[in-house]
Amino acid sequence: MARLPGRCYPLRMPDFSLEQHAGGRVAGVDEAGRGPLAGPVVAAAVVFPAGVPPALAALLDDSKKLSAARREAAYAALLACPGAEIGVGAASVAEILRLNILGASLLAMRRAVSRLPMAPGLALIDGNRPPRLECPSQCVVGGDGKSLSIAAASIVAKVIRDRVMVLLAVRYPAYGWDGNAGYPTAAHRAVLARLGATPHHRPGFGSVPLFATRV
Repeated sequence: MARLPGRCYPLRMPDFSLEQHAGGRVAGVDEAGRGPLAGPVVAAAVVFPAGVPPALAALLDDSKKLSAARREAAYAALLACPGAEIGVGAASVAEILRLNILGASLLAMRRAVSRLPMAPGLALIDGNRPPRLECPSQCVVGGDGKSLSIAAASIVAKVIRDRVMVLLAVRYPAYGWDGNAGYPTAAHRAVLARLGATPHHRPGFGSVPLFATRV
């Protein structure tokens, strides 16, 4: 239906219609960390075999739209959801350098799906490029804003990756990874220019030199 000018329409929220239409065990798959200058890329796969409880559904959305506090609350609710199944995979900086960021993201997704307790009948993949999986897959552009399973996966991947960067920040506090998660903020770029790259920086990304002395 065409939208009329001057009318207010509710914001679209993710729902469970794609999963219900497919039937069976459907996994939502998403990744976090394609854009940072440092750290791994992390992916998650989430299956709701019995559907999504309304209280949990109300917490789920594209992780980029949520504050850190709301992501953490949604993540805790996901872990506590009876029957929810979660698989997590990652690709290292070395794998990003070897495969490029797209290839590494697809590898992380493949690992996440493989770590589910049971293989899904279908994987809904956020984006337009599917990883090679043992099960059928369907790409959903903007899927983290359309599918509750993909939204859940986006939250899991983002929360876990942010926690990894907080741990790395203990060893490399100057780069502010506990606040910027490795993304190219002005402060991060300034410290990178002053101190150089660490072993956890991605060579050739943004202002990270392809060949650099590591600190």
